[in-house]
Parts: sequence; C-alpha cells; structure tokens
Amino acid sequence: MTLFHMDPAPHIMQSVLLPIYGWPHQNAGRKYPAIERSFRSTTWTTRYTERGFTIRVLEDEQKVVFSFSANHVDRKKHGYWLKSIEDSAGLGEIDPQPYWGFDDLMYKAGSKLKNTILALAESKKEGTRKTGTEYFWYNEAHLLTGFDFNRFLTLIREGVARIDFDARTGHDHGTKFRIQRHRLAELYRSKERVV
Repeated sequence: MTLFHMDPAPHIMQSVLLPIYGWPHQNAGRKYPAIERSFRSTTWTTRYTERGFTIRVLEDEQKVVFSFSANHVDRKKHGYWLKSIEDSAGLGEIDPQPYWGFDDLMYKAGSKLKNTILALAESKKEGTRKTGTEYFWYNEAHLLTGFDFNRFLTLIREGVARIDFDARTGHDHGTKFRIQRHRLAELYRSKERVV
C-alpha cells in the first residue's frame, strides 16, 4: 500500500541515479528508444538489494538516506552493471547522497496520513477474465486516528515500511513510501472499528 510519494533531496534522478546507477530498460530499442534507462529499487533498512542499495535512518543527522554499497552487489547477476558504475563514478557512496529530512517527512506524512479510514473488502469476478465485472463487498472498516511519526520511523527502521524508486529515462513515476496493508494501523495511536 502506498502511503505517499516523496522524492529525495537533492533531486538527482535524471542527473545521477538514471545515468550512473540505472541500467538499460528491458524494452529499450523496442517500445522505447535504444538509450532508454531504468532505475527501479524496492529498498528496506534491514537488507541490501541485489544491486547494493539500502535505506539507513541517521538519528544524529535527522534524516533517512538512500545508500549504495558495492560490497553488497550480486556480482554474478550485476557484475557488468557494477563495472559501468566503477568506470563512471567509482564504487563509493552515491554523491550527492539522496535523503529525506525528518522534518520534511513529518510534514508530508502528517498532512497526508493524519486520519485514515481503512476499508476492507472481499471481491469476486463474474464473466471472463478480460471482459468480466469485478464486484466488491466492503465488510469491515476502521477509523485510524493520531498518526505517530515516531512509529513511522520505527517501521522504517524495522524494514516494515519501504521506499520504492520507479523511473525510466522517459518518465519518472516518483518515489513511494509503502507499507503492507495489515501493518497500516501501527502508524496510529487509535484504531476504532466502524463497520
């Protein structure tokens, strides 16, 4: 479940992440121009991705950072990609390093998630898969109030909340903060069933 969209500072997707840390898009030369690049990363604090990315919460600096470690890259799968990074930027940390300040995150999350109604539904589809109609029966709803930023940071630290980058040369879908739906209520001080 997407909580909100928020790109890191500084805005380096088109100037650093795509050209240096990106890779050829799977449809480059077919659906997109041959030079189309992709940068997609589902990233947690509790582990590194196959391409060596992780998230770190820096309490002293009051920020969440997107970090790279060449030592954590799966070289069997991504050795050629890693060599291209070494040739263009070296194997150190991303420079400048993308981050989200606590104050900015608190404002964004607090204004977007202050109070929420979580509606749960069962679904069924009638007809064929392509032309059928899907029906929903909303059988449960909860009022979630009192968004707690410290709980949000805790869920990031625990790897429950994650950050997803989704960009290609021709279109940036933005950076998303996400959480599993069944963990959403943990962001709030109060949960009340209303249906």
